[in-house]
Amino acid sequence: MLMRSALCTSLLIAASAAVQQPASLKQSYQGDFYVGAAMNTAEITGQDQSSDALLLRQFNSISPENALKWEVVNPKPGQYDFSLGDQYVAFGVKHHLWIVGHNLVWHNQVPAWVFRDNNGKLLPRDALLKRMKDHIFREVGRYRGKIQSWDVVNEALNEDGTLRQSLWYKIIGPDYIAKAFEYAHEADPKAQLTYNDYNLASPAKLAGVVRLVKQLRAEGVPIDCVGMQTHDHMDSPTAEETDTAIRAIAATGVKVAISEMDIDVLPSPVQGNTADVSIRAAANPKLNPWPNGLPAAMQQQLAARYAALFRVFYKDRADISRVTLWGVTNAQSWKNNWPVPGRTNYPLLFDRQGKPTPSWYAVVKVPGEAEK
Repeated sequence: MLMRSALCTSLLIAASAAVQQPASLKQSYQGDFYVGAAMNTAEITGQDQSSDALLLRQFNSISPENALKWEVVNPKPGQYDFSLGDQYVAFGVKHHLWIVGHNLVWHNQVPAWVFRDNNGKLLPRDALLKRMKDHIFREVGRYRGKIQSWDVVNEALNEDGTLRQSLWYKIIGPDYIAKAFEYAHEADPKAQLTYNDYNLASPAKLAGVVRLVKQLRAEGVPIDCVGMQTHDHMDSPTAEETDTAIRAIAATGVKVAISEMDIDVLPSPVQGNTADVSIRAAANPKLNPWPNGLPAAMQQQLAARYAALFRVFYKDRADISRVTLWGVTNAQSWKNNWPVPGRTNYPLLFDRQGKPTPSWYAVVKVPGEAEK
């Protein structure tokens, strides 16, 4: 009888632990915000079925790494290829996910022809505006009612908060941002429209994005959200700086998306928090210290870092629409190859075999800890 009682007690404890421990990220943050992952080509096309299965178990939102960028969708004048984008959207629709479109207007991954005429000369303002409008109408219109949120303009700010001198800016002028949002809204009036950028916890850049959003809203431009990319390092920005940025952006009247999250554990060859994809650094063994696995002590430090940031997100959940990890597992992360090619990095919540890391366990516990 005592043995049976002890067995029942053990089963009750195990059942209680199972209830207390969420089975997934999306379950842990249900009702708070969407938890998303970026999909690469192999995942979109179904070639990586194990990552697809993991994504569906853990996440309820998706973003495309490259499938909807201009160079993929519209590589040559008059030539559109939506084959990969269609598969991406179909995956999201089939599985009832919150689908993000990334991105419409950016200074990178845009074919050179977009800005030039047949003679190679830069277009006048009206001609480039027409190309922008045609592209946005074609892409957003194709997925109207299916893609819930678009990253309309990507990375338009310098680190000091001023507008980047891109060809969009030089040819059209500073109102190219407003025009892009107006075109996207016209193409799909119900879609959430987002301005997306990195290093927004930096005081100067934060001031720049707040200034930009206030100006757009004062002009009646339909901007709904700011995406904080949050490509962070182990020591910066601090959780407090991230919290300050979220609250400052939300105070302008828009939602905040943590749009491209990962945490770089490796030594950085560049100064500051940047996600400029054009930066390259030479390979160096000192910059790739753990090619065969992250030491247990570093795993715990990374878990603590993730937990600290998710505590901020949970606290600020009323202002946050989604938190998107930029990749499903460490095997697919862009951080393995940027800014140093060929490194072994560990920036996400699932290891190279798709198993949860200590960071995952730390993140799923945050809501429960906060309610105690």
